[in-house]
Amino acid sequence: MYIEQAYKGLSDSWRYIIGIFGVLIVWQVLAAIPLLAALALNDGGMSAMMSGDIGAMSDVLGSNTFLFFMLLTFVIALISIFVFAKFLHKQSLTALTTARVKVDWKRVSFSFFLWALISVIFIFLDIYLSPEDYEFNFNLVPFLTLAVVAILMIPLQTSMEEYFMRGYMMQGLGVMTRNRWFPLVFTSLLFGLLHIFNPEVQKLGYGILIFYIGTGFFLGIITLMDDGLELALGFHAANNLTAALLVTADWTAFQTDSLYRDISDPVLGWDVLVPVLVVFPILLYLFSKKYGWTNWKEKLTGKVLSEEEFLATQKEEVV
Repeated sequence: MYIEQAYKGLSDSWRYIIGIFGVLIVWQVLAAIPLLAALALNDGGMSAMMSGDIGAMSDVLGSNTFLFFMLLTFVIALISIFVFAKFLHKQSLTALTTARVKVDWKRVSFSFFLWALISVIFIFLDIYLSPEDYEFNFNLVPFLTLAVVAILMIPLQTSMEEYFMRGYMMQGLGVMTRNRWFPLVFTSLLFGLLHIFNPEVQKLGYGILIFYIGTGFFLGIITLMDDGLELALGFHAANNLTAALLVTADWTAFQTDSLYRDISDPVLGWDVLVPVLVVFPILLYLFSKKYGWTNWKEKLTGKVLSEEEFLATQKEEVV
């Protein structure tokens, strides 16, 4: 009963409305101030900032410096989520994370290493099959700097998105609507649409949103079925970390000093559908077998208990 963990704090609707808009303001406005200041202090930074061109901003600051400031916005936003949960809702970080007694770091690790391995295999298989689409981009010092920034900050960036979408918002919308399907659908669609300004969308078109929305549904499903964020936290961190370290392109959100550079002219093809229609269902099957998931319909579309009903179940468990 992950959504019902909201009842372990103050779960009034107005608190979630204030909290959601508060996090958005911190994330999109206040947390961006360090990045905007860094750009403003460098020649050409203002014009790059006004254009919204990630490549131009990266050129002004240097790719690793720009990556740091970009990820910093997510770190600040993550802190704001924890602050709202603690002081506005009086909810513990554990209750925001999982329905278990404590966070299951083995789940986080399993999901992380499984998806990291799969991602690495897919990336190097594509490099092997289409070597003309890639150029080796390795430079020791820039890559080591990238590795430090990425390893320290990308898990925080992805955690912010998970705690906001699949955590805070999932719980809030769940207790407000008293069902599970609405927060699952809403957060999945929102997760996809928040990527609409990514360079990938500008380059490939809106069809790429199928992948982002599909990923949102996958992460939402594993959160509800597993009664916690652990699997989603591990998966998302692995996905972004491997992307930042291994392959970059001038049309992606992460433009880094990675090992390889994709120099192909990208087209929207079958590779967008394969993860959503093939890989993610296989992962759902593997997770379900490993963790004994049952009662899918109830967990994904059933009603959310009232606070009184939830507290009664907690008393029964204690007895």
